[in-house]
Amino acid sequence: MLMSPGVSNLSTTASQNGSASCDPAWIRGLSTVKKDVEQTDEKVAQFKKKAKELRILDAKTAQNLSIFLGSFRLRYEEIRDIVLEVDEERLSEALIQNLIKNLPEQKELSSLAELKGEYEELCESEQFGIVMSSVKLLRPRLNGILFKLTFEEQVNNIRPDIMNVTFACEEVKKSEGFSKLLEMILLVGNYMNSGSRNAQTFGFNISFLCKIRDTKSADQNTTLLHFLAEKCEENFPEILKFPDELEHVENASKVSAQILKASLDTMERHIQRLENDIQNFPKTDDKQDKFVEKIKYSREQYEKLSTMHKNMQKLYESLGSYFAFDPHAVSIEDFFGDLANFRMLFLDAVKENHKKREMEEKIKRAKLAKEKAEREKQERQQKKKQLIDMNKEGDETGVMDSLMEALQSGAAFRDRRKRTPRTGDQSPSSPAARWPGANNHDNRRTGLERSRSRHNPLVR
Repeated sequence: MLMSPGVSNLSTTASQNGSASCDPAWIRGLSTVKKDVEQTDEKVAQFKKKAKELRILDAKTAQNLSIFLGSFRLRYEEIRDIVLEVDEERLSEALIQNLIKNLPEQKELSSLAELKGEYEELCESEQFGIVMSSVKLLRPRLNGILFKLTFEEQVNNIRPDIMNVTFACEEVKKSEGFSKLLEMILLVGNYMNSGSRNAQTFGFNISFLCKIRDTKSADQNTTLLHFLAEKCEENFPEILKFPDELEHVENASKVSAQILKASLDTMERHIQRLENDIQNFPKTDDKQDKFVEKIKYSREQYEKLSTMHKNMQKLYESLGSYFAFDPHAVSIEDFFGDLANFRMLFLDAVKENHKKREMEEKIKRAKLAKEKAEREKQERQQKKKQLIDMNKEGDETGVMDSLMEALQSGAAFRDRRKRTPRTGDQSPSSPAARWPGANNHDNRRTGLERSRSRHNPLVR
């Protein structure tokens, strides 16, 4: 039986000592030493095996590839097929970026391809390299796929900007309300400037629209913009529709023509580079390889986008001729920015006019209510005074009319208190006590006769 040198020495020592072979502690120590030696031999073997397996790749590249493969957990053949088919459902920007970052150079891939017969003896990183080496022009292909994935995002960012500017140009030119408002502003401006050097002006700069709010009345209570908004509501309600007619102006004001053109130029350069790479691609009968077919679609999308951009530029230039400004000196961002600001200022002026009118009507209603309450209070006081004066005056001219009025209004019965008969005036056994109404009847009769005698001089 073969044994390691350390174990044979221990055995020799044990035999020389005689009784040591029977010592349990000595046997346990022997087992521990044997186990340590076996572990050391195994580590050495693993190290030699690992060093042998890394045939082409360096340790850092192999480690990065191992981390990449562990994070995505896809079979090597599956990753290769996704790249060949340009399967956009399973492709992701992160997958392609990591492949480009961690993929060995083409020279290393070619060297790995020669070790295809030793596939099982290689480490995982080099096995993956052998699988991917079967894809022709792998790195240019990955760059093209990455561009295609980001191309869709770029198109989705650029197309809305082009459409917003295009629609805004058409809306400004076709808006009848905005055209009439400009005419009204020019008319009012010429009236205000009559007699000055600015009288009889034929036009004004669009940027002037935002300065209308700064022109205030003599009492500082309103502005020219609020005045124009009020007159539009009173006499030209069709002008109030112009903010709705300029629906895309605000979005167009956020578009930078320079950034838009730079993005299109960059896109065109990438497509041109891809087309040059495609020309170098060898023809293949592999139906699984759909790279050339799908990359050509990017050129078609770019051409449509470029046509839309050229049409947008023509519309903006025609807008410059329509409003008499230089489209090369005034940027799209500035022009539509002024229109968007004026649109919001005009809407704010209309709202503020409404609030002002509501407040004035509220104050007016409160004033009318207060005046009405004062009148009613004065009328009540006047009537009360007339009743008091009627009781005080000796001349009872018109007493019957006043009494009838008091009876009809109920004033005669207000504050009426029940009289309690005084003790000793009438005895319970007297006729007046038994029939109190008789006594009152005599009193009323006497009063009426006295009244008739005073009103009719013929009665004696």
